[in-house]
Amino acid sequence: MRVYTDKKTYRCSECLKCFPQKHHLLAHRSVHTGGKPYKCTVCAKEFLYTSHLKRHQKVHTGVKPHQCPVCAKSFAEKQDLARHERVHTGEKPFQCPVCLKEFSDGSYLTKHQRIHTDDQSYRCSVCLKVFVCSNTLKIHTRIHTGEKPYKCSLCLKDFTDISSLAKHRRIHTGEKPYKCSMCLKDFKQTGHLITHMRMHTGEKPYQCSVCSKEFSVKCALVKHTRVHTGDKPYQCSECCKLFPHHYSLVQHMLLHTGQRPYRCSECLKDFSSKATLVNHIKVHTGEKPYTCPVCSKSFSRKSGLTSHSKSHGKDKPYQCSRCHKGFPYKTNLVNHMKTHSQNILSNIQCLKEFRKM
Repeated sequence: MRVYTDKKTYRCSECLKCFPQKHHLLAHRSVHTGGKPYKCTVCAKEFLYTSHLKRHQKVHTGVKPHQCPVCAKSFAEKQDLARHERVHTGEKPFQCPVCLKEFSDGSYLTKHQRIHTDDQSYRCSVCLKVFVCSNTLKIHTRIHTGEKPYKCSLCLKDFTDISSLAKHRRIHTGEKPYKCSMCLKDFKQTGHLITHMRMHTGEKPYQCSVCSKEFSVKCALVKHTRVHTGDKPYQCSECCKLFPHHYSLVQHMLLHTGQRPYRCSECLKDFSSKATLVNHIKVHTGEKPYTCPVCSKSFSRKSGLTSHSKSHGKDKPYQCSRCHKGFPYKTNLVNHMKTHSQNILSNIQCLKEFRKM
C-alpha cells in the first residue's frame, strides 16, 4: 500500500495520492475502504482521525476547559472558542473570492460557494428552491409540511428548527449573549449585534439602484425603494387609504379609533404618536436641540429651524400685492398687510376731521 520515495512521502497504491505522514495515509485509506479506524469505546462512533476521536470523547466526559471571557460560555476545544468569540467581535475572516461576501466560519463559506458553482444537489421537490446543504433543505421542507418538532418547555410554542427555539428561549430567560465590543451593549441575537455594529463603523452595505443612497439594513432599503416605485402595500380597512409603510398605517388607524396611547409623565396629556409626545416633552424640559448655523438661534423642533433658516436666505415667496415687498413667511406678510390697513384707516379718520373743519 505504501511507496517510500526520496522525498519521504507516503503514496496511496489506489489513487497514487501522496501524504507527508503515515497516519495521514492510514486515514486516507477509508476513502477507498469505507472504514473509519478509530472507534469510541463509549458509543462506538467511528472516526477517521485520532484527533477527531479525542475531541468527541469530551462529549461523554463533559470537560469544557476553554471559557469565553465575554459571556463565560465554555467549550471543549480551543478552536470552538475561537469560532465563538467572533460572535462578540463581529469578525468575518473568510471571504468569498467571487462576490466578496464575508463569513465568520470556514464551513459557512464552503456552503456559500455552492451558489456560484451551480451545485443544485439540494432542491426542494415542492417549490424547487435550491439550498447549499441538506440540513437547510430539511428545515425548509417543514414550511410545506407544517412540521414543528421543537417545543418550548415554558410556553409550549412549537418551532421548525432548534436555532429558532434557542432564540425564543431568551424571551423567557432575558439572556443577551452577544455583546458589542465598542459600547458593551448586549443583544439577544447575533444579527442584531451585526446591525448595531454598523452604527460604530458607519458601514452601509445596501445601496439603492435608482439614487445610490446607502442603508445599514436591508429592510430600510426595501422601504426606501417605495419612494421611487410609488408602491403602497398597506391599506386602511376603514377608509381604504394606502400607505407605503406598516407603521404609517398603524399611526393612521389611531385617527379612526381616537386612541392616544402616548402620555406625558409631566402633565398627563395624551398623544397619538410617540414623535408628537417627544416634541411636547421639550415644552417641559426647555430643550432646543436645533441651532441655526448663521445666528445661533435655537429651536425645539427641526421644522422651526427649517422655517427660520429662510429668513437668512434670499427666498421670500410671500409678496405684498400693494408695495411688492417680499417675506419668507406667510405670517410676516399677514402682519405687514395690517400696516396698509392701518394707514387707510388713518387717512379716512384724517379726511373726516378735515370735513368737520
